[in-house]
Amino acid sequence: MLEKVKEYIGKVKSFEATTADAVEQFRIDYLGTKGLLKELFSAFKEVPNDQKKEFGQAINELKQLATDKVQQLKEQLESKHEEAGVLGDLTRTGYPMNVGSRHPISLVKNQIIEVFSRIGFNVSEGPEIEDDWHNFTALNLPEHHPARDMQDTFFIQTDPDVLLRTHTSSVQVRYMEDNKPPIRTISPGRVFRNEAISSRAHCIFHQVEGLYIDKDVSFADLKQTLLYFTQEMFGKSKIRLRPSYFPFTEPSAEVDIYWGLETETDYRITKGTGWLEIMGCGMVDPAVLKNCGIDPEEYSGFAFGMGIERIAMLLYQIGDIRMFFENDVRFLKQFSSAL
Repeated sequence: MLEKVKEYIGKVKSFEATTADAVEQFRIDYLGTKGLLKELFSAFKEVPNDQKKEFGQAINELKQLATDKVQQLKEQLESKHEEAGVLGDLTRTGYPMNVGSRHPISLVKNQIIEVFSRIGFNVSEGPEIEDDWHNFTALNLPEHHPARDMQDTFFIQTDPDVLLRTHTSSVQVRYMEDNKPPIRTISPGRVFRNEAISSRAHCIFHQVEGLYIDKDVSFADLKQTLLYFTQEMFGKSKIRLRPSYFPFTEPSAEVDIYWGLETETDYRITKGTGWLEIMGCGMVDPAVLKNCGIDPEEYSGFAFGMGIERIAMLLYQIGDIRMFFENDVRFLKQFSSAL
């Protein structure tokens, strides 16, 4: 009896079918109410006690194999039927296939990464749920520092030390902790701030922040890097740096590019000045280097950061930041040719 079951197992393994009727007949023969397995289970009581364990395992294996075989054959036949329905139907009209499009945020992010990769910057990423040390303290923002009020933060209610990162500078801290200079990296990613949503601001947005740490790095190196970026990204060769304040850089500056005043749109987006702010930057504060285990007496560096939405709004003349997050197909289809 046991040998007979093993013979059935071999037959099930080798069984193939090309029609749904053949599969259904196979199912009835083995798994039906009057099928082979029903008979084998009925015959189990007649098996000698010393063979019951092995016989039981064998018929259970046969049942599982038959069940899996039926499912496998059905899926194969359905797959072939679907393929034939799509590709084998000669009556189908010859409409072109719809081509998807990348989101404008992805397009701009990839373009920024490509520009900086040409001058040796790699890409680093980190967690969106961050701790206080990497998001604030290591960046020269200790507890109760007034500059923390510059960023309205989403804290995790169950743990006040855990939050949604407010900038991708936290990725730079992690990178400096894990890598020795020279460091040349950009950190793109999504960030969160508790801000009122409007046409110009959102509680979720995307940043790209850059970091360069090496010996004898100066502000002139920073300016040349940013000038190269604006030329490659916007085709603009005139920039200016205005003194500003960021807790993790000293000195700090805002970067403007001269957009021009050639069209009515130029007047509108630059408020009639021709100048447009695109990012913040500065020399990395020695305290930040020290917090990350880098000797500020030996190394110096610069950092910069920009909002991807702001850049995308400039490049594609998008007037409302909320459009990036509404998933309106009509809006997204406009970028099909930008792949």
